[in-house]
Amino acid sequence: MSKKYDVIILGAGPAGLSAGVYTVRYGLSTLAIGKEPGGMASEATVVENYLGFSAITGAELTKRFEEHAKKAGVELLIYTNINSINKRGAGFEIETDKGRFSAKALIIALGKKKRKLQIPGEKELAGKGVSYCATCDAPLFKDKITAVIGGRNSAVTAALFLAKKCKKVYIVYRRDKLRSDLVLIERVRKEKKIEVVYDSVPISVNGKERVESLTIKRKDRKEELKLDGVFIEIGAVPSTELLTKNLKLKLDEEGCIVVKPSMATNVQGVFAAGDITNSSNKFDQIATAVGEGAVAANTVFRFLKNIKY
Repeated sequence: MSKKYDVIILGAGPAGLSAGVYTVRYGLSTLAIGKEPGGMASEATVVENYLGFSAITGAELTKRFEEHAKKAGVELLIYTNINSINKRGAGFEIETDKGRFSAKALIIALGKKKRKLQIPGEKELAGKGVSYCATCDAPLFKDKITAVIGGRNSAVTAALFLAKKCKKVYIVYRRDKLRSDLVLIERVRKEKKIEVVYDSVPISVNGKERVESLTIKRKDRKEELKLDGVFIEIGAVPSTELLTKNLKLKLDEEGCIVVKPSMATNVQGVFAAGDITNSSNKFDQIATAVGEGAVAANTVFRFLKNIKY
C-alpha cells in the first residue's frame, strides 16, 4: 500500500520547498521528495541577489529553506531516487527507493542538472580532477592550476572562488567576451590569478590517473593548458527524463515543462515550478523559483478545492 497525500512535490530546491510551505498553510498534506535539499542552489559559492541577504552561501540559504519547510509541516523525503511516476485514476503514484506514495496532485520542481561537455577524458577523469562544483571541490586544488569552462555567471563566480585557493585559474570561453554580470566581470579584471582565454573550445581533458592538461582549439589551432583540475560550468539542462514517459507532459524545444501563468501544465492535476519550467523568460534565479513555487501551491489549492484558477 502506498501512503497517501493531498499533494506530492517532486524536488526539494527553492521552488519545491517554497511550494511546500504554502501548501501546508492551505491545509494540504504535503510530501516533498528530492535527491538532496536545496538542489543546484545549494552549490552557489555566494548569493548576493536574494532579498534580505547581502551575501550568503547557497548551502546556508538552502539550509534555511529546508528548516523553514520542516517547521511549517512539510514532510521531507530526501536522498532518494524517484524511479517512476504514474497516473492512477484521478491521482498519481510515485515509486522511490524508499517506498511508494500517492497524491491527488503533483508539483514538479526537479530543477536542472549540470550540462556535460561530452569530450574525451571528461567522463573518465570525473572525480579525478574534473568537477562540476567549485564550492564542493575547491579545497582539493590549493596552490594548483585549474580551468573553468564557461563564461556566464556560474563560471565567473566559480573562477573567482577558485582564485582564493588556486595558484592560477584559466577561464576558457568560446566567445570573445564574458557574458556575466558587470560586477563579476570587474572582479575578474582585478583578480591577478585569473586569465581569460577567449574564442576557445575544449577538445579533450588529458591525464592517466588524474587531470594533467586540457586541450583547446583556439583560432584554428590547438593548444594544451597544463593544469590540475577542470571545472565545467556551461549551464544546465532540465531534469525531465521521467516526465514524458507516462505523464505525457508538454515540453518546449529546450526540454522545459510548458506551463500556464498559473503554473498548470497540460496534464490535469500536474503543476510545475522553478528552473524546470519555460516561464520567467528563462530567468533561472532563486527568487523566481521561490515565487513560482508559491504560485503553484496556490493553484494546487484552488484545483483541489474546485476553485477557478
